[in-house]
Amino acid sequence: MIIRSADLEIVCGITSEIPDTDYPEIAFAGKSNVGKSSLINTLLNRKGLARTSSQPGKTQTINFYNINQTMYLVDLPGYGYATASVEIKAQWGKMIERYLHTSKQLLAVFLLIDVRHEPSDNDCLMYQWMLEQGYSPVIIATKMDKISRGELDRNIARMRKVLGTKEDTVILPFSAQTKQGTEEIWRLMETLAFGAPLEEETRAQQQARIAHEKQVAEQKAIADAQARGEEYAPKKERWKKTGHPVAKKTAQKHQAKKAAKHKALGKNPNKRK
Repeated sequence: MIIRSADLEIVCGITSEIPDTDYPEIAFAGKSNVGKSSLINTLLNRKGLARTSSQPGKTQTINFYNINQTMYLVDLPGYGYATASVEIKAQWGKMIERYLHTSKQLLAVFLLIDVRHEPSDNDCLMYQWMLEQGYSPVIIATKMDKISRGELDRNIARMRKVLGTKEDTVILPFSAQTKQGTEEIWRLMETLAFGAPLEEETRAQQQARIAHEKQVAEQKAIADAQARGEEYAPKKERWKKTGHPVAKKTAQKHQAKKAAKHKALGKNPNKRK
């Protein structure tokens, strides 16, 4: 999917009502520090939209990210945060359960598990609990770049065995560092939300879209200038054509550097060999 807009639109706390949204929702669950925020930032090609932290348990609310005004990615609070009190953990659990039962737009839950390690008791409990809520979670095996290909295959097989997954349970390896798995995750989400993966833009379509966006932006700038009673003056573009002032300045700088280098070496830059 081409991300034209991505915004943190809704934040739900323990006492908040679950919103009734207009777009399909894909939720992400996982143990604290498993990489949910990094996954969301990678999927959306945004560095700091979902806050990442070295301190586990950073996400303590349900966060709704609006993508292109067409769908939501929903970040659920991390479980297994040891420092949180039993009471807080219970409240988070009730909040997640309320969301799963209340949301009318939720299509699927993606459960993130660190592929380097055997699924923890909390991972197994969450997976079974999701099944009991009527969802068949898609497993995202995070941090695949930390292990070899052979280890990855063995660890995924172990993950299936420990979790007791169904034969048709989807497990997608992913790395926020190398971005491996990003396209596969998007294809699955697009299929769930829209019935099929969205086609990527061709170069011609992309150029046409960019030209149209520039035209719309220029028309808006002209209208704004007229509203202010001013004459519209387009921004000067930095053409790379020979003879343009910008190109001349660049050439002059290059010649000056070359002359300085020759002078330091005691050479005459104008002397022919």
